[in-house]
Amino acid sequence: MSGDKFISIEGITRRFPAPGGGTTTVFEDLWLSMQRGDFTCIIGHSGCGKTTVLNILAGLDAPSEGTVIVDNQAIEGPSLDRAVIFQSHALLPWRSVMGNVAYAVASKWRSWGRAEVERQSQKFIDLVGLTGAEHKRPAELSGGMKQRVGIARALSIEPKIMLMDEPFSALDALTRGTLQDEVRRICLETGQTVFMITHDVDEAIYLADRVVLMTNGPDAVFAEIVANPLPKERKRADVHKHPLYYGVRNHIIDFLVSRSKGFAEKIEGGAGFDRRRVPVTRPGAPEPVIAADTPTPTPSWPGLSRPSTSSPDEPTRGCPAQGRA
Repeated sequence: MSGDKFISIEGITRRFPAPGGGTTTVFEDLWLSMQRGDFTCIIGHSGCGKTTVLNILAGLDAPSEGTVIVDNQAIEGPSLDRAVIFQSHALLPWRSVMGNVAYAVASKWRSWGRAEVERQSQKFIDLVGLTGAEHKRPAELSGGMKQRVGIARALSIEPKIMLMDEPFSALDALTRGTLQDEVRRICLETGQTVFMITHDVDEAIYLADRVVLMTNGPDAVFAEIVANPLPKERKRADVHKHPLYYGVRNHIIDFLVSRSKGFAEKIEGGAGFDRRRVPVTRPGAPEPVIAADTPTPTPSWPGLSRPSTSSPDEPTRGCPAQGRA
């Protein structure tokens, strides 16, 4: 990665009170940076803290330790610079499609008149393919159309980051594929920065520039970043035909099935893993590329010493044998 750290997760930890006293550490000392325009997916088993990380990025939760910097500013709460698309559409049932999107636009630009608000709203309603449905209420829409409204609402405020928490998980396969195509097209056209949670390996490979692999909780860590070697321009019908596709897929599935379970023991056993320099791997490439996520990151907030410059031991090189997992 280059030195442009648009988003910088710096040493965040999240602990919750445990029954009977004490605390439960969901994750500890997480470090990750993203460039402007990155599409990053995070994958891990349930309970590892993926949604908690997203909520901290959204400002809906606060870390027990550490901070998150976005565009050189620390996150201190919710902001219209960060739009969230949840698993459920979360629409206002008494408002129309236009009303739901316009509500967000009017919240961002309070000085705008009605005509300006509707012009901005219509632009993004058209972008997600809902032209003609502006006056329908959520009860009159299919599940896929409701999610389109949620996407239009998020994009309409022109956020610095779009945060997506498994937004397609409740949809049928055909609708999910269609919306994945739409999101990918929109993000390529607009250069939108996206942080997305998913359990779908194929979805992550199709959408993401990078896939962050997270170990099992509690005490989860970012174990590895998979740099997607597939071309930026991808077509759904062709993506599985790419010679590197199954190498990437098998590598991620191998982590979820096998390597994630023993990763904590590997760290405790003195493997030399450096949480501040998460290894980056490009599975299936002729010459596997493994490097640190960032070159010796310097904390943007007080209280952290400069991390060691020693390189971490990589959790893995290359990829497992080709073939379907």
